[in-house]
Amino acid sequence: MSASSLGITLVVFLAMLATALAFSGDATYFNVGLGACGHHNNNNQLVAALNKPQYGGGGDCGKRAHIKGPKGEVTVTIVDECPGCAYGSLDLSPAAFSHIAELRQGRVHIEWQWA
Repeated sequence: MSASSLGITLVVFLAMLATALAFSGDATYFNVGLGACGHHNNNNQLVAALNKPQYGGGGDCGKRAHIKGPKGEVTVTIVDECPGCAYGSLDLSPAAFSHIAELRQGRVHIEWQWA
């Protein structure tokens, strides 16, 4: 295999890997306060609670997630756990939710990946 063929194969593989690491689910929003990660945050910050199945023991606290919704995109920091959220879903601060949808919608479909 030539070097250029190997390079093309690597680029395709990495693109497929990035797609494979994307998640989909629902986004909702909540009143932010003291989160499961142990920090106080507020509704004006771009933060989120990770669904319980993915939260596990909190190893993703502080990680950033890039979210695409019907209105736009936003990058948030994981600061809490959402016990009622299904795998792939996130509970956002009102500020973060307003970047991807109108607050009145309450729940929207999203796609997201680790940033």
